[in-house]
Amino acid sequence: MASGGVSVASVWTEVNRCGQNGDYTRALKALGKILHENRDDVTALHCKVVCLVQNGSFKEALNVMNTHSKLLGSEVVFEKAYCEYRLNRVESSLKTIESAPEQTDKLKELYGQVLYRLERYEECKAVYTDLIRNSQDEYEEERKTNLAAVVAAMSQWEEAQTEDLGLPESTYELCYNTACALIGQGRLTEAFNKLRQAEELCRVSLAEDSDVTEEDIESELAVIRSQMAYIVQLQGRTDEALQLYNQVIKLKPSDVGLLAVTANNIITINKDQNVFDSKKKVKLTNAEGVEYKLARKQLQAIEFNKALLAMYTNQADQCRKLASSLQAQNPGHPRPVLIQAAQLCREKQHGRAIELLQHFSDQNPESASGIKLTMAQLYLIQGHVTKACDVLRSIEEFQHKAGMVSALVTMYSHEEDIDGAIDVFKQAIEHFQSEQPGSAAHLALVREAANFKLKHGRKKEAISDLEQLWRQNTKDIHTLAQLISAYSLVDTEKAKSLSKHLPSADAMSFKVDVDELENSHGATNVRKKAGKTAGESLPKEPGQVELKKKRKKKKGKLPKNCDPKATPDPERWLPMRERSYYRGKKKGKKKEQVGKGTQGATAGASAELDASKTASSPPTSPRPGSASGSAAAPGGSGAVPPRQQKPSASGAGRKKAPQKKKKGGKGGW
Repeated sequence: MASGGVSVASVWTEVNRCGQNGDYTRALKALGKILHENRDDVTALHCKVVCLVQNGSFKEALNVMNTHSKLLGSEVVFEKAYCEYRLNRVESSLKTIESAPEQTDKLKELYGQVLYRLERYEECKAVYTDLIRNSQDEYEEERKTNLAAVVAAMSQWEEAQTEDLGLPESTYELCYNTACALIGQGRLTEAFNKLRQAEELCRVSLAEDSDVTEEDIESELAVIRSQMAYIVQLQGRTDEALQLYNQVIKLKPSDVGLLAVTANNIITINKDQNVFDSKKKVKLTNAEGVEYKLARKQLQAIEFNKALLAMYTNQADQCRKLASSLQAQNPGHPRPVLIQAAQLCREKQHGRAIELLQHFSDQNPESASGIKLTMAQLYLIQGHVTKACDVLRSIEEFQHKAGMVSALVTMYSHEEDIDGAIDVFKQAIEHFQSEQPGSAAHLALVREAANFKLKHGRKKEAISDLEQLWRQNTKDIHTLAQLISAYSLVDTEKAKSLSKHLPSADAMSFKVDVDELENSHGATNVRKKAGKTAGESLPKEPGQVELKKKRKKKKGKLPKNCDPKATPDPERWLPMRERSYYRGKKKGKKKEQVGKGTQGATAGASAELDASKTASSPPTSPRPGSASGSAAAPGGSGAVPPRQQKPSASGAGRKKAPQKKKKGGKGGW
């Protein structure tokens, strides 16, 4: 009997009723009464665990199971594994499932979810394939959706070529997963069309539910639109992609994973521009629970972008800290090291950057190709072309690629190291001779090597290449001509014997009508003979000389007032002041005007006060450069005389225009 006189049977009835109504909180209270009477009631404990799981109290449910593990035993394996999965203890959940005595269908379903979270996609695919094949219930469509998600993840994150499983596209979730798989295969246009189809199906299916609002529909469509924006971004239409991403951000969806991915993609579009917006968006990638919503490669990409953003915002210490953390988490990944090298280059420490890259290349030879390319670029920036060539030639993966051969030959030519360039050609030709003899790439390399040697005067060395090309195509007259030219310096007899293979002159001649060619529309700079009119060409008598018509010269115009009978002045080409008869201009009488004398003097008094005009005193001249003019003459009244104009340097008597008085000068005009 339960406390208070209530029977256990009635309490169980209440528990059953609450379970059917979904009122798990009241059911827990009723179960508490039963467990108060009997703590070891296995059925009550199991029911309590189920009620706690339904209420989302996963930690409390797990504590109950761990506390009564001996009593509950294997009866709560599924519940325990599910609680561990929901608490993101994925590894523990996997161990719990694998330790179960029997693998039921619900355990297999959970097993597939756990494998998907652990990114063990091949095993997960096998689990869902087996479930779909061996079970028929109302959850079949959900299993197919999960299987489509596994195929999409394999295509995107592992770049695996998956077979067509023939999954239907009856729901928007299945359409969306198919589109994701197509993105992984690079079929972007088809993927975009599938997303359009998923968008229409989503609207139709959700509109049928009366409880779903327009906001709920838009929130569900946000995932599809974000993926559409990603496709548009991959196609290079960044402005359109940015607009779609911002629309998703404005909706503020509850999925933190979606917000993190969308914000990260906006940051990749901004790059080193609009960093203020990027710093705001990066906060969305730090939301709680993001690490459980995204794949490992997605999280890795977000962390890389955080480090790059720190570099673009000149946060050198933060950039180094993030890059070092990424390198510790991914020891063999080259990107953290490249970020550190980029930061060092921004600080003008190219030497340290090269040392860092060289150290990583020595320790991780499998990832060294991209690192060595960066090292070569840094050497070129410093002007060390030969060192860059040595680094490039050490990359075995690209050593014989056409682009690498072209780059090395160009760099060696820049350094005037013709032998080094020829050696590059030689190694590449030997490689193709052993791997792909006679292929188009092989013959193209031989052709380029021969042309290079001929260009730099190495005709003797070009003979073997030209012979190989001519043997491949004996009708190639251009190659034969080059070969004969090369042999003419080495073996004239051989050159003569080869010249027999040249076609005859008649075969090489072209039947061209020269007159028609000259008169053609495209002909330029062709000197044509003037056509003769009727009556011009008269028969000439013998001995008659044809006189050329002289062209009449036009008479030049004479200057005005010119007397053609008078003899011109022989000095007319000289300036007036340099002519022998130039005497200078005569000074006119000074007009007595107000303001023309010294300060304070008047026009009427200036003549009376001027001591130079008196008969008893000789004239005085002003002191050049004086600040106050001339000194008073002896016997005069002591007034300052008017200033006279200083004669010009040429001796002429012209007056100079007055200049403004400069500050700090010696005075005068």
